[in-house]
Amino acid sequence: MEWEEASIFMNRYIDKFISYLEIEKNYSPHTLLNYRLDLEEFFKFAGEIPVEKIDYLLFRRFLAELRNHQHRPRTLSRKLSSLRSLFKFLHREGHIKSNPSVLLMSPKLDKTLPKFLSEEDMAKFIEAPDLATDMGKRDKAILELLYSSGIRVSELVGLDVRDVDLIGNIAKVAGKGKKERLVPIGDKAVLAIKHYLDLRKDPSGALFLNRSQTRLTDRSIRNIVNKYMTLACLNQNISPHVLRHSFATHMLDRGADLRSVQELLGHVNLSTTQIYTHVTTDRLKKVYDKAHPRA
Repeated sequence: MEWEEASIFMNRYIDKFISYLEIEKNYSPHTLLNYRLDLEEFFKFAGEIPVEKIDYLLFRRFLAELRNHQHRPRTLSRKLSSLRSLFKFLHREGHIKSNPSVLLMSPKLDKTLPKFLSEEDMAKFIEAPDLATDMGKRDKAILELLYSSGIRVSELVGLDVRDVDLIGNIAKVAGKGKKERLVPIGDKAVLAIKHYLDLRKDPSGALFLNRSQTRLTDRSIRNIVNKYMTLACLNQNISPHVLRHSFATHMLDRGADLRSVQELLGHVNLSTTQIYTHVTTDRLKKVYDKAHPRA
């Protein structure tokens, strides 16, 4: 089979699989793109080998090739996950007689502790926007909402004005897999959003707009966060996700239970939320010193 002909067949399988993930699993466009790129990379490596002839040894050679390019364990794990999902799908749909990916083992991932800001640094950061300007009021509302609710940046940029109840202090967000959930919003965030919307001639459509009056992007939010990190003189290279980490850490530090934080963050598994328990050792030490008779 010529490479061009094999490539057509492979792309058909990928297209069918991606459609399944989009329609049946409600995967986000970002996740779908990563799956497609990972799978196209593998089939390019496989060359003219028909999909029904692909075996475990080919997977091992592909993994060795990835390691030669010094991919991080997390990247390797994602690529292998893409392959396992595809071949499970192909086997279930009857395109292959057996699934050669069942023996694939992902590399062990080190659990990295999430970065977070102290409550004092967070206060400096959120107060950094200049409220004398329209953009400053918008940015203040963005930072307040991210920290107040713990939502992901992708969830924030997807919000419409109608999704936010400024009387009931609650927002409806579409999380991973387009699963909707309700999250509470603090009074300070509600007030900041009201001040921002008061500036808008037409307070409808997307909640947060850029200067061209179109919806903000994930990259725009990253730039906003970096800008105010510098203005607040915190000198930390962080991503917008740190506001989410800080939200979870501060909630747990102040006595929130893990299950509630899990619901607020939109985590499917409690184990995902449990990583935040590792960053609250200062609180644990204080509790220990106060409660243990021989501390």
